[in-house]
Amino acid sequence: MTTLSPDTVGDAYTSTHSWDLLRDLVDIDNRMAGQEGEAEAAELVREAFEANGLREAQVEEFPIPGWWRGPCSLTVDPGRVHTFDASHEILELPGTPSGEVTAEVVDVGHGLPEDFEDADLEGSIVMASSDTPDDYGRWIHRAEKYGAAAKAGADAFLFRNHIEGCLPPTGSIGDDDGPGPIPAVGVSKEVGDRLVRYCADGTVEADLSVDCRNEPTQSRNVEAVVGPDTDEEVLVTAHVDAHDIAEGANDNGAGTVLVSEVGRLLAGIEDDLETRVRLLVFGAEEVGLFGAYEWVDSHDAEDVKCIVNIDGAGYSRNLDVYTHGFEAIGDAFREASDELAVPISVQSDIRPHSDHWPFVQEGIAGAQARSLSDTSGRGWGHTHGDTLDKLDLRDFRDLAVGLTAGVVKLAEADREVEHASVEAVRDATVEQGYEEGMRNTGGWPFGHLDDDETAGVE
Repeated sequence: MTTLSPDTVGDAYTSTHSWDLLRDLVDIDNRMAGQEGEAEAAELVREAFEANGLREAQVEEFPIPGWWRGPCSLTVDPGRVHTFDASHEILELPGTPSGEVTAEVVDVGHGLPEDFEDADLEGSIVMASSDTPDDYGRWIHRAEKYGAAAKAGADAFLFRNHIEGCLPPTGSIGDDDGPGPIPAVGVSKEVGDRLVRYCADGTVEADLSVDCRNEPTQSRNVEAVVGPDTDEEVLVTAHVDAHDIAEGANDNGAGTVLVSEVGRLLAGIEDDLETRVRLLVFGAEEVGLFGAYEWVDSHDAEDVKCIVNIDGAGYSRNLDVYTHGFEAIGDAFREASDELAVPISVQSDIRPHSDHWPFVQEGIAGAQARSLSDTSGRGWGHTHGDTLDKLDLRDFRDLAVGLTAGVVKLAEADREVEHASVEAVRDATVEQGYEEGMRNTGGWPFGHLDDDETAGVE
């Protein structure tokens, strides 16, 4: 079939469904994984799936290591005592343990792997920027910098924002089974710049205090299906959880409502679909991709034709698809781009930091769909500034059309989407420079291959 009929495109461009659902989600205020707001958001999505005519709408719970925020403060004395304890100055990173640390602050700049090589960090409070230089070749995730600091013997970690506006960044650094090894906080660019200045002038001692709660809790996934009852299915996914400091409008309220809108549009052309499509919104992405890992562990990978995961979409109308080398996915979106006469950017790079990754690391064909932005990094994401006023319904309509068109292509019965070997995914991950960082975070998923290869050497 051609990508989408004029009726379907017209429906998308006159619909307010995505915006109405997004307003309801952000009004929950706190969708932190494993907390009451996440559960309320999951039920809102289930109701939306059901109202849109999707089948088998349901919520499934699963256990996670929960985390609740308490107070934190940082005191420095470079000749005058300064205490930073306001929410626009400093915030704990989810998954941090509680703790009291008194030590020297050591600035490692961007926190690139080479920035840690020659620095004496034993017993220090390591500070790294949230930025990665544009010409570095890959993005360095917060957890990689934290893991490198802990591995180097640091007693605590400061993550300083590179975006101005009194916006300390948040983001998880916890382990799979509980808190990370050392206390960690985010500080605003303004506080960070001051600390950088103090460090440049000489030795800076600091007292860091972190108080939080770590205990088991429950998260949940939400799903529904549309289309024929085929053996295999195309997954369209996002995550419903958000950090507790803001509305989570873009990260990832935008992705959640786009999944719902794609499902709504597909329900209108259900008789034309040639493969079942599963609309799937995960919980607990922000604290370790727990919902996606839970789903992969409890389902047969052979039933998944491919996954399109929406995360990072919303700040523009320009759809950008990372295929992880699965060219059949890229071809589908290129064809949709040509038929709609709108630009859809397709990249083949690895992006191992969202809910597609538990699938891709097993060789399941998967892509991340986002929207292009003029700025690098997260922008407003993971800060108090991730609010509804930054977004525009018109962008959601454009994105929904492009996403739905690509999914319809992927659901064609005669379109083959080949999976890859785990070894091939491992090799691509190494080639693109992610191995060191993932080992630093304890997130290297290919250790069993290393063991197998070592066992074969005599």
